[in-house]
Amino acid sequence: MVLIRLSPVFAPLHQEILDQLGALPAKMLGSEFFLTHQDISSAQQSGISLFVRWQLTIEHCWPCCPEKMDFFIEKAAQALHAKFASRNPQTLLVGILSPGSPNPYYKKMAVNLRGRALQLFPPLPSAADVESQDPSQPTLYCMIGKEGLYAGMATPRATNGFYAGGSKFIRQDPEHSISRAGAKIAEALHYIRLYHPELPERAHWLELGASPGGMTAELLERDFFVTAVDRAPLDSRVARHPRLRFYPENANTFRPLDGEQFDALLCDLNGSALDALDCVISQISHLRKGALIVFTMKAHKAATLDEMLSLHRETLAKAKRAGLQFLAQTHLTYNRHEFTLFWTAR
Repeated sequence: MVLIRLSPVFAPLHQEILDQLGALPAKMLGSEFFLTHQDISSAQQSGISLFVRWQLTIEHCWPCCPEKMDFFIEKAAQALHAKFASRNPQTLLVGILSPGSPNPYYKKMAVNLRGRALQLFPPLPSAADVESQDPSQPTLYCMIGKEGLYAGMATPRATNGFYAGGSKFIRQDPEHSISRAGAKIAEALHYIRLYHPELPERAHWLELGASPGGMTAELLERDFFVTAVDRAPLDSRVARHPRLRFYPENANTFRPLDGEQFDALLCDLNGSALDALDCVISQISHLRKGALIVFTMKAHKAATLDEMLSLHRETLAKAKRAGLQFLAQTHLTYNRHEFTLFWTAR
């Protein structure tokens, strides 16, 4: 069995996505998860995998209603220990099948189940810090909800996320926040650690399409330097930051200073995804070898699944022709009808 998470943003397309994944028939669990008995491994190599937020091969399944079970947490913890302790997971994480639910019942149950299970397991190397996990080493993931408990072991990279269910909670309104986009780049930088080491402090970013400055503020908060480009102005809270240079220009005609080199590039331009990628490609000569590229592929003008997949194929092909090295892709929690793609400069 495989548990698949699809974003509710694409709810009208869920059945078509599952069909192309080869995952039908599938049973919906919670608000965003689907359980299938089908083997979807071959489809995972195709473009349709772009829509899979998170996935887990289920090795332990307990269909039940935990709210009505006596001693559910103790029984579940004992079962997890009996089945998985000898396989030495790097940590044990528990998530919920309805992540957007305002009801705190299963959130508390997830915390309590993890706490009790960790008492039974031998010390796990990454138990104290989710972010300390090795993306290539197996973790024991558990998901619970009113449908029961579903668990399996997989690497964070194979599931497409460090956390159970894939999502890290990131506040949209920290003190330095200017817009929702700040949470989006924060999540993107967390996610890409599955495939790429963290950038060093004071690394220099080139940001195309910066206004009003939500992503800019988040990058500056992390002690990076930023060269930001946009015809529209930046919010006054960030515009005069000492580690920021702002150019009120078109991203498609902007040229950095002669010899200037950047450690990373961020592009969240509105409009055509292929035109935005042209802006990225025009800056390749100013990127250091191995520079990280974070690119938002806007897909809101693609009305059908086939149109989205066609746009995705064209985007990947154009990037490859330009010499960019593909790293990863995902649909972030804070994305709408758009996807976040990652490359490195060769």
